[in-house]
Amino acid sequence: MAIYAIGDIQGCARSLERLLELIRFDPSVDRLWCVGDLVNRGPGSLRVLRYLKQLGSATQIVLGNHDLFLLAVSEGIVAVRPKDTIQDILAADDRTELLEWLRRQPLHHHEGAYFMVHAGLLPQWSIDDAARLAREVECTLAGPESRLFLQALFHGNTPQWSATLTGYERLTAITRAFTRLRTCTAEGALSGFSGSPSDAPHGHLPWFRIPGRRNSDHTILFGHWAALGLHIESNLLGLDSGCVWGRQLTAIRLDDRTLFQVEYADDRGRS
Repeated sequence: MAIYAIGDIQGCARSLERLLELIRFDPSVDRLWCVGDLVNRGPGSLRVLRYLKQLGSATQIVLGNHDLFLLAVSEGIVAVRPKDTIQDILAADDRTELLEWLRRQPLHHHEGAYFMVHAGLLPQWSIDDAARLAREVECTLAGPESRLFLQALFHGNTPQWSATLTGYERLTAITRAFTRLRTCTAEGALSGFSGSPSDAPHGHLPWFRIPGRRNSDHTILFGHWAALGLHIESNLLGLDSGCVWGRQLTAIRLDDRTLFQVEYADDRGRS
């Protein structure tokens, strides 16, 4: 059995298929971990979602910001933008089943020495803190208040994280960190920066460069930061290699850290 962790797919269905061919993925014995942003911007979001859903226990995903955006669009909370490519999911006969499956997926996955999240962890959070906070959001998103939560996430206040926050402000601050974090201050204040780490705003560092980061005792798997690119350290596996921007889709076999990559493959017109 092998576990393969894979970077942001973002609807690049043909690239995913080629990568799985390259690694000879066998769902009867192997597992596929996905760091989120399964859909949007690429041409095959519906195919990606259908494939991952049918893998069942052979796959482990965490939700990214684009996945949450899809859920919000499906509830009429936000509108589809010209650059979005999720219309095929919204029009699909199995839309309801796919979206119900998606909203019940977690923000985090903790297994052994690994902790997988879409974007990153605030430096003041221990691994136990992060898992507990993620579960607060996961329970709400999977429950009867999911629409109210998504409304708050996309239209409410999203303050910087503080342990004193309550209600939907607390949940949205947690979600913002898990799904949008790239750079922050030593106190954990996020910026909206998305460029190269060398151009980070004054007073901000990549979240994993903050001195004294309390979650450095685990290997963190993450994506979200295409401008960072593939980033491998002893306790960091940054896997967003920018496939949807015409670059590569990356997988890493966790037991020996062998890397596998395929180039972006345009599959427009396929269903």
